[in-house]
Amino acid sequence: MKHFTSALAAILLAGCAGEEPAPGPGEPAETERHLRNVTQLTFGGENAEAYFSADDRFLILQSSHGGLKADQIFIMPAAGGDMRMVSTGKGKCTCSFFFPDGKRILYSSTHRMGDEPPPKPDHSKGYVWAVHDEFDIYVANVDGSGIERLTTNDRYDAEATISADGQWIVFTSHRKGDLDLYKMRVDGSEFTRLTTEPGYDGGAFFSPDGTKIVYRAMHPEGAGLEDYRSLLREGKVRPNSMELWVMDSWGKKARQIATLGGANFGPYWHPDGRRIIFASNMRDPRSHNFDLFLINEDGTGLERVTTHETFDGFPMFSRDGKRLVFASNRDARVRGETNIFIADWIE
Repeated sequence: MKHFTSALAAILLAGCAGEEPAPGPGEPAETERHLRNVTQLTFGGENAEAYFSADDRFLILQSSHGGLKADQIFIMPAAGGDMRMVSTGKGKCTCSFFFPDGKRILYSSTHRMGDEPPPKPDHSKGYVWAVHDEFDIYVANVDGSGIERLTTNDRYDAEATISADGQWIVFTSHRKGDLDLYKMRVDGSEFTRLTTEPGYDGGAFFSPDGTKIVYRAMHPEGAGLEDYRSLLREGKVRPNSMELWVMDSWGKKARQIATLGGANFGPYWHPDGRRIIFASNMRDPRSHNFDLFLINEDGTGLERVTTHETFDGFPMFSRDGKRLVFASNRDARVRGETNIFIADWIE
């Protein structure tokens, strides 16, 4: 469910993408003081959720460029260059991540259920994401060979990421009738449910030291909860209101970081383990103009990072904190185009 670019808004739920609305109001990009040498790495199609390898030399991402029917998983040099498909080319994929050893990858895919991707969500009840029960989590070698299925239930399993020590996977699953966070060993053992509050919990990442998890959550009440449950029975989620949460790596001490309003997603830890970068439309919750923001783990020090008039999301710092990679609709040549950008990070 990491699918959430204005053009990919359906990715957030696998996140680990929808349709692109008109861009909202913004401020001049020149005010992006934390970013220098912003460089576009992909050109055309929908590209999102690009994440560094442990040595920061490569990026793994999902893309539907070149006329693909749905997202597949690709690897490319972080310095720019050719993209190489490492998924099967069948079904639909989302939420990929490198193992720390650089030899294996993790992603979610529907390919087991057929060559064709699942249908796109019906927006007759407003803007929604699809929760495809066909998604399972897979491990493969970095060249795409040796693929192994880790999850085997008939419900949505996706949005998986790996701890820095390579021991644990955190992911979102619908297996118990709600969208909750789960944790398991990288071989699929020691399966543990981390969240139980009604609503959606997803898009989780371990802190650099592996002791904490940051994630996005939507816990509606009353009529909102009934609407959520009704849509989920249809395999849909309405992502218009999400806040950022932190808990320890075993699901204890869960707390909302701050009340920001709008849709807040794609949180990722700064290498210092104290700050979190994320995407939000808090300035205008009705807009699809998402910017990147930085906030301390305790909810203080909120700072806007990007000021472009369109979508910026899915940020990730390099391990040394010197670079930031993110997805954006900036400089799109056609409507709905989302590309990957990389920049030097300036404190």
